[in-house]
Amino acid sequence: MGKFQTFLKRKNIVFSARRYGIDALGAMAQGLFASLLVGTILNTLGTQLHIGFLTKILVTVGTGEKAVNYTMGGLASAMVGPAMAVAIGYALQAPPLVLFTLVPVGFATNALGGAGGPLAVLVVAIIAAEIGKAVSKETKVDILVTPIVTLLVGVGIACLIARPIGAAAQWVGKFIMWATELRPFLMGIIVSVVVGVALTLPISSAAICTVFGLVGLAGGAAVAGCCAQMVGFAIMSFRENRWGGIVSQGLGTSMLQMGNIVKNPKVWIPPTLCSAITGPIATCVFRMQMNGAAVNSGMGTCGLCGPIGVWTGWASDVASGAKAAVTAMDWIGLALVAIVLPAVLTPLLAWPLRKWGWIKDGDLTLS
Repeated sequence: MGKFQTFLKRKNIVFSARRYGIDALGAMAQGLFASLLVGTILNTLGTQLHIGFLTKILVTVGTGEKAVNYTMGGLASAMVGPAMAVAIGYALQAPPLVLFTLVPVGFATNALGGAGGPLAVLVVAIIAAEIGKAVSKETKVDILVTPIVTLLVGVGIACLIARPIGAAAQWVGKFIMWATELRPFLMGIIVSVVVGVALTLPISSAAICTVFGLVGLAGGAAVAGCCAQMVGFAIMSFRENRWGGIVSQGLGTSMLQMGNIVKNPKVWIPPTLCSAITGPIATCVFRMQMNGAAVNSGMGTCGLCGPIGVWTGWASDVASGAKAAVTAMDWIGLALVAIVLPAVLTPLLAWPLRKWGWIKDGDLTLS
């Protein structure tokens, strides 16, 4: 047993919830951002603003009726599987040959996993990367052995488990979305609070939303919860962090407050209560839906990706005929849920807590 532990340590293989549930999951979200999300945004901008080089077909794969045309954004989105797998391998500190071989592993796994592909990629990429690390530099023909083993293990496991994992993730996502349609008030609260809390915790809410494919009304509730945390913390801590805090938390991440939350968990109450309010407002009052990429549902106001995702969904729905037009009420609802209500409600909810001494001056100062 001691020799095995020594081997794992030498190979930097660490079996831990933090490495797989936080580091790998967070990196997967970055891979999603750099491929699917960016590609979706570029396609929408090209279509809506009539930008020629963004709508131009760059590559055609196949012939005849089976031909698939790709724009710049389409190419980026098509590489989501490899991008996620490489990002996961990078988080696991995989050596170069393992990291590069995760490109075909990610592509195959995402394709086999279908709509639930991201969860399959997370599982398969972790296994392939760790086994690849185990054999790396163990032979004199490492340049052959390491990529071959990584590829065979990754694609082999993907063939066995990618479809059932993808189907399970898809089922869970559909159940959440069905429940939100059926009970928009209750589920609006639950989804908004849970995803918003996940955003502030050192895990990836964006990856979670992608894994389960949270779009539609449930995606709208998720956007509301994330925005409540980010904008809420930014405005609530303005007296301590001023404009720098507005930018770093409102456009960056509320995760910056985790150190302060650990010291005084009560500071988390106002933005979380705010998300419980804005969630059902999004689902019941404005019927706000996220019909863009599911990753946007867990991004909040980070780079304004949440609102941009809602907008790309509108544009897609209008183009397909599912939505007649983007109305003034759509824009009003988005502005209220994503920015105005969190900016107003969170400080109001924090006011009695400050009066009672639950939140003191300096409790929200960013280091």
